[in-house]
Amino acid sequence: MDLAFTDDQASLRDLAKQIFIGYCTDDRLRALEESGAAFDPELWAELARAHLLGFGVPEDLGGNGGGIIELCLLLEQAGRAAAPVPLWAALVGGTLPLAMYGTEEQKARLLQPMIEGGSVVTFAFEEPNVRDPLAPRAAARIEGDEWRIDGVKVHAPAVAQAARVIVPAAAADGIGLFLVDPSAPGVTVSEQPNTAAEPLSQIELYGVRIVDADVLLAPDARAAFEIILDHAQVGLCALQLGLAEHALRLTAEYSSGREQFGRPLASFQAVQQRAADAYIDVEAMRWTMWRAAWLLSEHRPATDEVLEAKYFAAEGGHRVLAAAQHLHGGIGVDMTYPLHRYTFMAKQAELTLGGATEQLAKLGDRMAAI
Repeated sequence: MDLAFTDDQASLRDLAKQIFIGYCTDDRLRALEESGAAFDPELWAELARAHLLGFGVPEDLGGNGGGIIELCLLLEQAGRAAAPVPLWAALVGGTLPLAMYGTEEQKARLLQPMIEGGSVVTFAFEEPNVRDPLAPRAAARIEGDEWRIDGVKVHAPAVAQAARVIVPAAAADGIGLFLVDPSAPGVTVSEQPNTAAEPLSQIELYGVRIVDADVLLAPDARAAFEIILDHAQVGLCALQLGLAEHALRLTAEYSSGREQFGRPLASFQAVQQRAADAYIDVEAMRWTMWRAAWLLSEHRPATDEVLEAKYFAAEGGHRVLAAAQHLHGGIGVDMTYPLHRYTFMAKQAELTLGGATEQLAKLGDRMAAI
């Protein structure tokens, strides 16, 4: 495993960092929160102008090339800034699957507007009371010359900005992946409150008609869906890493400047030990995530490594943000101080990943089966 980034990857990281620093100031994010908005169209347009929405798309289709490594670099910077844009949903959950498994017609129709920031393709993989996305209850069957889909999906991100939503459904020959128009007849979208106050939606599908042009074609749809899930989960680990990194940095700055008993808070041994443990967690999150991302980028088996990255992102993220809240004391729960954004977003990411215990159980099952 080569731990060094290329010059192009470093330039991507630095450009993204510069844009997020410019747009995600505390005053600007607070004004957005007070307005009730959870999406910043100006930041999204700037990312499109910088051509940062084209990663994961081959250059011959108008993109920047690259793949999960570049997307994780971008998502890490978005996490550091608590950026109110659907990068994870749109790029890892929409653009990348389309670039990997879309038909030529789908790529020509959908990818360019996404790269230009004019539209989004997102995903709806979760279902109520279904733990395994690979066993969906949503059903698809052929009726005449169209597909009919029935089912319910939950916790779908960025549906309000989406032109299409990737929906997995059980078909006669396995799993099918369908591009659903959220405004189509038979589709009902309702908002779901969540920890991070980001726009998540429940999608009810009753008699929704899908033409063949909106079916993702893959030699093995189940295997393709597993790969899509792995990429999406590692991308969320990268976002969680950025959130935890910046929360720890906020904590270091605050404890260095805050005095207690005539001394900086950071000079107390207990504070140093708690911050050191948080630093170890951040580094564990970093290198397990990059290990899994690198394996995926090399098209190698990565099931165990993805589970490990998810474990450290869930457990490490939980511990780092708990330490940050604790070491900030009362100011940590002040909604005019930026830490609350990172706490809420990290908790939502932890829940979306499935929690740490579930990942350990899955790893244990795999070890027991050897």
